Amino acid sequence: MDRLRGMEIFVRIIECGSFSKAAESLDLANATVTSNLRNLEKHLGVTLIQRNTRHLNLTEEGRAFLPKCRAILNAVAEAEANVNVSAKGVAGPLRIEAPFALGHSLLCPAVVEFTRLYPEVSASVTLSNNPQRLIESGTDIAIRMDRVEDADLVGRPIYEAKYIVCAAPEVAENAGLEEPSQLDPQRCLGLFPEGSYTPNAWHFSRNGTVFDLQPEGPVHFNNTQALLHAATVGAGFIYVLDIFTTDFIKQGKLVNVFPEWETSKRIFHAVTVKSRFVSPKVRAFIDFLLEVFDSRRPPVTTQVKIGSTRRNQKPL
Repeated sequence: MDRLRGMEIFVRIIECGSFSKAAESLDLANATVTSNLRNLEKHLGVTLIQRNTRHLNLTEEGRAFLPKCRAILNAVAEAEANVNVSAKGVAGPLRIEAPFALGHSLLCPAVVEFTRLYPEVSASVTLSNNPQRLIESGTDIAIRMDRVEDADLVGRPIYEAKYIVCAAPEVAENAGLEEPSQLDPQRCLGLFPEGSYTPNAWHFSRNGTVFDLQPEGPVHFNNTQALLHAATVGAGFIYVLDIFTTDFIKQGKLVNVFPEWETSKRIFHAVTVKSRFVSPKVRAFIDFLLEVFDSRRPPVTTQVKIGSTRRNQKPL
């Protein structure tokens, strides 16, 4: 029997929590997964998993065998990766998951550039606002926001984004705003989460002063790109993460209205499966992402008055 294949299937059954999900993640028939585990147990002379129609439980022998299997599989993966890197460089299929807004504005163009840098890599990108289980879906790396709470995953922070208030230059100048408390809620366009039509509140703080605003403008969206487009055509003020506004500000389509105020922040993480060897292609992609995200940092701006209005300028 192929003992390494048996170990891989044994580990995947435990990671996925079922035979059928393990079969799906490995692109195997259910019967193949079952027979491989039985052959492994027969070879070892022990039962590794006690199973019934609803639950899987590791036996005492299974609990002792599992970490050793993971160590062996990681060692084999590392040895193979080192040989492949020496022979071909960074190569192989790369499966990526990311939220829609990040994918459309930043990740998808970046992946195209990554495959140009590493032509032996074949990238597949899934965009979803409902994160999938990396193990079951066979995903190599995912971009997640805020905390990584799954104990089976490890997240590397790659960017801390802050919300900023933006508007078309003429909208910002005509409003003549000095501070967020002067914003008219009826001119503020909101972003609402899935499952709700209530826009998220806007939070501001500066030198001990705290201010919250509930947007009540004429339109709200559950999509950041739609919100940005509405702002560029003069529909009102928006409150979005700075990483999505960089190009619009550079092109003069939007301005940062209150750069000196603190706002809510969110952290992007590059997430991988903790128990798996991180392959060269995944390490290369994470390093590439760090450069891409860093290039999107907004320029430092200050506010200066123009008559009775304000706009953002780069410091001299």
